[in-house]
Amino acid sequence: MDLQECTAAIRAKVGDDSGLNALLKFDCGSDGVVFVNALEVPNTVSNDNRDAGCTVTLALADLSALLSGELNPVNGFMMGKLKVAGDMSVAMRLQKVV
Repeated sequence: MDLQECTAAIRAKVGDDSGLNALLKFDCGSDGVVFVNALEVPNTVSNDNRDAGCTVTLALADLSALLSGELNPVNGFMMGKLKVAGDMSVAMRLQKVV
């Protein structure tokens, strides 16, 4: 998946009210970012590079694998494929969305 396909997949998974109640960013480096504003209802998903309470840094290929179910979030974290900065509790709640 490219960044736009990942953004659309996250938008579909988050829906109008994900229950995350946080600002979350997936940072794929030079490939771009996916920003989730789950503080407001309806939740919004964009490619704006804004500050977030929790930032998950990973390669675009790993984000694609995460969204398709090929990569388990906990395994990805333990293997170092994704790094979490900020509020770890948001990352833990993210499991129910992706």
